Amino acid sequence: MSADPASAKGAGRKGSGGVSGSGSSGEVAKSKTNSVVELIVIVLVAIGLALAIQAWIVKPYRIPSGSMEPTLNVGQRVLVNRIGMHFGGPHVGEIVVFHPPKDAEQQICGPAPHMVTPGGAACDSPEPQEASVNFIKRIVAGPGDTLYIKEGHAYVNGKREKDSYINPCEGGSECNFPTPIKIPAGHWFMMGDNRGESDDSRFWGPVPTSWVIGGAFATYWPPDRVGFL
Repeated sequence: MSADPASAKGAGRKGSGGVSGSGSSGEVAKSKTNSVVELIVIVLVAIGLALAIQAWIVKPYRIPSGSMEPTLNVGQRVLVNRIGMHFGGPHVGEIVVFHPPKDAEQQICGPAPHMVTPGGAACDSPEPQEASVNFIKRIVAGPGDTLYIKEGHAYVNGKREKDSYINPCEGGSECNFPTPIKIPAGHWFMMGDNRGESDDSRFWGPVPTSWVIGGAFATYWPPDRVGFL
């Protein structure tokens, strides 16, 4: 009776020696291959998630100019909520990233292209085509609002905006558009916080909701400016 356990034990030692000796290198190679495949899958999934997050949820942007000073400085980086536009839409007072009209950088206003003259009315209708570039401004008026601008301050439906966040105008001609305009349905009037140094809806008109990418909700760079907007 004692032979069976001894035989089994001996067979186990011999068998395990044979299997581990010939299989260890194969298992190691297989393990390395699996690790490489796993790493590749993790990297691909991470890249896919990052791209998906930027495309549909949150995307970082760099501030390229001083038009939003003192709120946002050149080189500062913000996070923009893209998914919010699919649910709540934009609102007055919000800082947003958007596509301006096609010839906004040339300050072209309206379906019948022309340039506005400061001292009269701001542009009340944009070109029908959007540009591929991104702008960041603050919404000061929305659909159906009546707007005029005096000394850089937006007066919406007869009331001056609460604008303690702006850099006031220094008396330049772009500071005054006293003739009231009405914002079309589904459009938003954008202005930079640096009122005397901003190329905005005063010159190229309000922006359709569909051109708005998302609302800026936080700044993450530089470290001393980290916070919510």
